[in-house]
Amino acid sequence: MFESSSVARHRGRRFYNKVPEITIYFWIVKILTTAMGEATSDYLVYHINPYLAVILGGIGFVVALFLQFTVRRYMAWVYWLLVVMVAIFGTMVADVTHIVLGVPYDLSTTAFAIILTMVFVFWYRVERTLSIHSIVTRRREVFYWAAVLSTFAMGTATGDMTAMTLHLGYLASGILFIVLFILPAIGFFGFRLNGIFAFWFAYVMTRPLGASFADWFSKPPSITGLGYGDGVVAGILTVFIVILVGYLTVTRRDVQEDKLIEGNGNSISVSEF
Repeated sequence: MFESSSVARHRGRRFYNKVPEITIYFWIVKILTTAMGEATSDYLVYHINPYLAVILGGIGFVVALFLQFTVRRYMAWVYWLLVVMVAIFGTMVADVTHIVLGVPYDLSTTAFAIILTMVFVFWYRVERTLSIHSIVTRRREVFYWAAVLSTFAMGTATGDMTAMTLHLGYLASGILFIVLFILPAIGFFGFRLNGIFAFWFAYVMTRPLGASFADWFSKPPSITGLGYGDGVVAGILTVFIVILVGYLTVTRRDVQEDKLIEGNGNSISVSEF
């Protein structure tokens, strides 16, 4: 594994990972946050002034981002608070792109995919790795969250495109994205698919997967939903997220080991998945 200059300059120092270990808990909470972000964003936009909703979402995102960059090491509630705010604000950004600016879902999906690709290309050119097991410097953390925000915007547009533009409806879209979410795991464990690629592919799929099922439960039957309402779905999902994040905070089941950059020239050891 190549070693970036930012890491090389800090040999002999201990760095603390700012992101969680990838466990079953990670994927469960991640999917719950994407669903909750979709339902919460729709509820706010349709129940208060939409411009005020976007402003509030932006403020919440900035505050959560500030907290994440302020703490020295991974803290479950701080990390997942930011993921939740990315889910809410990222949904708003994608919806504004379509509703306010009139950009078709297929075009916005393509645009966000290009942005995400550019983030990954620039990240790799600078750091020589896209592994989430080595987010131990401020610059890598910036790249990580830029990628996360891009995946949310792209995933939102993709889910809306399959449900509305391709007329699959919310349930069929959700089933489609379940399959796409599982495929990289099969490739990784069964066919030695690159772990970093498998992770980020699955990560992108969690957004439309969670959003599709959130819309299926919340939207009216006239548009292929079950009609429970955005507020009810958002509230139930929030309770589940709080319980799981509270459990992870207490048990520390998802805390990665700290990284020590040795003074003898060894770079950080990085696992791929």
